[in-house]
This record gives sequence, structure tokens and C-alpha cells, in this order.
Amino acid sequence: MDLFDRMLELSNQGFYCAQILLILALESEGKEDSDLIRAMSGLNGGFGFSGHTCGALSGGCCLLGYFCGKGEAEEIEEPRMTEMIQTFVEWFHNSVGETYGGCNCTDILEGNPMNKMQRCPEVVESVFAKCMELLTEYGMLAL
Repeated sequence: MDLFDRMLELSNQGFYCAQILLILALESEGKEDSDLIRAMSGLNGGFGFSGHTCGALSGGCCLLGYFCGKGEAEEIEEPRMTEMIQTFVEWFHNSVGETYGGCNCTDILEGNPMNKMQRCPEVVESVFAKCMELLTEYGMLAL
């Protein structure tokens, strides 16, 4: 199954952008974590369906943090994590934000809920690809 088909399958199961990104990240390591996916639901629809910051943007930051952040007292955060996240955020603003006039869900959907069917999958797919590219470029993943 290719990436887009897997994303569509997850969407049909009721998951949203940020959740889908972290499910894909977990699956890349052969893991599952329903607590993490449940927590990601707070980002759905732009922070609780408020239409604010796109969940793919905040979810992409979380995806990078998943691979690079501190999760236990003994762990050390990847020293370049902030740089990596800032690079990702800048890319999102320059690509998605420029295309749709902003980085909020309301900007991306332009007041038309039907835009969700076409735009959101494209955005999520490009975010996942960019995150994987950055993780590889920074030596966090060997793809």
C-alpha cells in the first residue's frame, strides 16, 4: 500500500492530519501508541477544530519531536532539533502558507469544507515527505 492510500485509509477510520502523521511515524518503526494518537487529537482541525494553525503543521513539528526530542529523564534531546523544526516551519509557510494565503485551517480550506477532501491529503502527504527528508538530512533516519 502506498503512502497516499494508507493516509486515505486512516482518514476513513476517522483520524485527522496530526494523528495520521504520528501514526505513520510510529508505523515506520513498527510501533503503535494509542495514547499518543489520542493526545494528538487536540490538534485536529486547527487546535480543537477552531480553524487555527493547521494540524499538519503542528503535527509535523510533533513528528520531528517524536524522533528527536527528550522523552525520558536520561535522554538528551537532539541538539539540532530546534533548527530542524524551524526549517520545517519555514518550509510550511513558504509552500503551503504561500499557496493558500496562510497556515490556518481556515486559510487552507478558504471557507469551503469540500476543499478538505483535496487539499488536506496533499498537505499531509507533503508534510510527511518533508519531515522524512529533514530527518534523513540531519542523520536521524537512514532511509
